[in-house]
Amino acid sequence: MTNTIVLHSTNLRGARIGAIDVVRGIAIVGTLGTNIWVFSHPWGLLGMLSMPVTSEPGGPEAVAQLALMSLAQGKFLALLSLVFGMGLAIQHGAAVRRETRWPGRYLWRAALLLLDGAINYVLIAEFDVLMGYAVTGAIVAYLLITRPRAQRAMIVVFGALHVIIISVVVAAVALTDAGGDATLPNGRNPYADSSFLDLVLFRLDNVGIFRAEPVLIAFLSLALFLLGARLLGAGVFAPEGNRLRRRLIIVGAFAVPIDLTLGIAGGTAGLLAERYLVAPFVALGLLALIAELCLRRGTDGWLARRSSEIGRVALSAYMLQNLLAGAVFYGWGLGLAEHTLEWRLPVTLAVFVALTAVIALFAHLWLRRFALGPVEWLWKRAAGTR
Repeated sequence: MTNTIVLHSTNLRGARIGAIDVVRGIAIVGTLGTNIWVFSHPWGLLGMLSMPVTSEPGGPEAVAQLALMSLAQGKFLALLSLVFGMGLAIQHGAAVRRETRWPGRYLWRAALLLLDGAINYVLIAEFDVLMGYAVTGAIVAYLLITRPRAQRAMIVVFGALHVIIISVVVAAVALTDAGGDATLPNGRNPYADSSFLDLVLFRLDNVGIFRAEPVLIAFLSLALFLLGARLLGAGVFAPEGNRLRRRLIIVGAFAVPIDLTLGIAGGTAGLLAERYLVAPFVALGLLALIAELCLRRGTDGWLARRSSEIGRVALSAYMLQNLLAGAVFYGWGLGLAEHTLEWRLPVTLAVFVALTAVIALFAHLWLRRFALGPVEWLWKRAAGTR
């Protein structure tokens, strides 16, 4: 029964994978849209956790920044999780067709992804998602062997546990933060004053704090991975999935105003609720909308091709965009986060657009000569696959 559904999920494989690449590329650029505000904060992630907006509270620039942050906050992390689950389902389906053992060698691939994430965390960005994806993927690889009914039950249970945990955290933050003034950290600023090596050591010294998010959202990640696999099997990218896509778009449309309200006017507690409770529903609507556009207009348009190219080199693009953003904003590079603090909003937007263009150009030029991105090539060679 399980195998039948997995095989069904890989029908029209070429068209579906093309659409998945488009979604994955958009999700990668979207993560940059989220992380760029962390890079542009003079205190990096520490500052974003304590005082994300550096302009006058309640002023027009502060409201504009919160609105722009809300457009990306949590949505593309959830979208990337859904797509990762779809990729797992495709690999599972391929193993079923070849009649090979599952998860089998996938566990080695997950271990390599964990290594990629560890390198990205230590050398580039403390808000890496790859390590969490590696662990979640290894767990979900086993869960895909279970019956569809069991998978649907697990999605509900994992989702409910996540809602309970985050609700408690949001309530605690709302109670302790009520009426308090946000302040930046004291002491030496590692993001502005440290060398590249010093920042590496800083991440290693604070691994417990910086790796808390993957643990906090572990149940959400499990639910989204499984949900992505189930949506692929239900035909979210197929012509017959029109009703499913319409429902998901409606869900996303209802979630958007709630999401924006929490992000703009909800304070710290609202930002947490937006990122971890509401944003996944917006991501579901976004997934369905992109799938619908791919079906209606195809994946051969200029924007679709650029997104697909980024999606095909997603690992390389993700690590490169974080490295370049660090070089632009951190003290070991150009140091724009500190030197252009008064112009943070326009500078952040300009750098985001410039880096997106660079990543798209990199993906386009690289794929003209090679079938895989550089990190993907190393990963597959180490995994022993072609």
